[in-house]
Amino acid sequence: MDYTVRFTSVARKDLRGIHAWIATNDSMENANYVAREIVRVALTLREFPQRGAHPPELLLQNNRSFRQLLFKPYRIFYRISAKTVFIALIADGRRDMVSLLARRFLLDNKLM
Repeated sequence: MDYTVRFTSVARKDLRGIHAWIATNDSMENANYVAREIVRVALTLREFPQRGAHPPELLLQNNRSFRQLLFKPYRIFYRISAKTVFIALIADGRRDMVSLLARRFLLDNKLM
């Protein structure tokens, strides 16, 4: 019983930004590797999407709508709806996630 995994436009933009930053500050080879691995990890959600943990920053807000997977240091936030997994946010976990989530989710409602 496979699920469909879809990247939101915001998540695609996040991935492009991560790729561009690594390509500029490290190498194109590493940028390609990281982007490929983030997508690979996200696509593993086709089977057992419930396995990801609820992000602690959202649990503090009593929000259990999202789960996350890690490709350290990157965090992949997603939401499950029927048989579809929506990748909503991809971010470097070393960032101030509370502020990022407040801007993206609480204020702009861009996470869906």
